[in-house]
Amino acid sequence: MTDPHMPAILALDQVLPTYAHIVQFDTLRYLLGAGIVFLLVNVVLARWLEGRKIRVKSPTATQMRREVFTSLRTVLVFSFFGTTIWALREIGLIDVYWEASERGWAYFAFNLVALIVLHDAWFYWTHRIIHDPRLFRRFHRTHHKSHNPSPWTAYSFDISEAAINAVYLPLVLIIMPSSPLAIFLFLWHMMFRNALGHCGYEIFPSLRSGRPAMDWMTSVTHHDLHHAQSGWNYGLYFTWWDRMMETEHPLYHEKFAQAVRKPLDGSAVGARRPGVA
Repeated sequence: MTDPHMPAILALDQVLPTYAHIVQFDTLRYLLGAGIVFLLVNVVLARWLEGRKIRVKSPTATQMRREVFTSLRTVLVFSFFGTTIWALREIGLIDVYWEASERGWAYFAFNLVALIVLHDAWFYWTHRIIHDPRLFRRFHRTHHKSHNPSPWTAYSFDISEAAINAVYLPLVLIIMPSSPLAIFLFLWHMMFRNALGHCGYEIFPSLRSGRPAMDWMTSVTHHDLHHAQSGWNYGLYFTWWDRMMETEHPLYHEKFAQAVRKPLDGSAVGARRPGVA
């Protein structure tokens, strides 16, 4: 007689090792991503980048220890959704094909770019929503405890915010077949851009005028302003949504120019913080 509980037990025997494996990968990704940025920017190159430091003070060791702890908690949430992706693939609800070239390299390039661009849109709108005063304390308060961020701030989230960020990938994979390589590159890009955005030094290149050379990308100053005045600059990778929705800090270009020691003419004045958390 077949044990009716056997399929569930066998499934659990698969799920738990898969989850443990993904936890290892996500932990390594966080520690390496944030750690490499911290070591290079905030330690090794700190003296060379001293003229591009955005804040006078540096984050405290106490703050960074808290950020690492909350980020490792976030890793557990991210890994749960990573395991969900594995499970959805196992039952045929998403298409993760193994050979990156299977659908052609043109599709691979499109796939990777689309994962990043769609994630930026997802991040902007969910980020803006959780800044609503009715949601802020439950969803986003932990991240903004790091008023002066560090690379370790990258994953310092409330559990609820971690879930909002993590659910993006399984949702997008339901509608977009992807290869493990595209997913891998997307995840590492997310990690490094996130850590860089919190590093406290303006590492992005500038024009002679003092404006960002790649003004379509969010610079370190762009996101640092969000931590300083949270009613502005909700974007993650690109400045597109902030500019379309008029949520970019009015003094952003001046602040960027100050960070790279190329002051502008001071024409952008009168910035007011909107009535949000």
